[in-house]
Amino acid sequence: MKKRTRTRSVRRGGFTLIEVLLVLAILGVIAAMVVPNLLGTQKKAYIKTTKQSISSLEAAANKYAVEHDGELPVSLQSLLQSEDPAIPPDLDEIPTDAWGTPLVYEYNPGDPKPIITSYGPNKQQGGGDDITNLDDDQNGSQQL
Repeated sequence: MKKRTRTRSVRRGGFTLIEVLLVLAILGVIAAMVVPNLLGTQKKAYIKTTKQSISSLEAAANKYAVEHDGELPVSLQSLLQSEDPAIPPDLDEIPTDAWGTPLVYEYNPGDPKPIITSYGPNKQQGGGDDITNLDDDQNGSQQL
């Protein structure tokens, strides 16, 4: 009797084009889910950092008021310059928000506190993304 010998098909190692495309598609789906979450987290961190900068500027204005018989500074220039050379100024430079835009300081004598504003991510006044020191006083935070 004759023996039949089977020849094994030799398969080379590696991935087929379909397998590679499938892996790329899965990675694309995962990236589509993760990237928006990361961007949202970064935006929240920028807002928190900006609120801290606003609070620091408000604290500097209050310190100035204590040193000047309860009078808040009318402008940021008052915080950048000291009337007495022996006393350092309250600020070294105009503070900026997390997006690199200078904070806006407004005070009208007679008001209980100054209004300190960041124009937010769009860097323009208005647009619904401005952040002020009054946001937390109105029992709500800024809407984005």
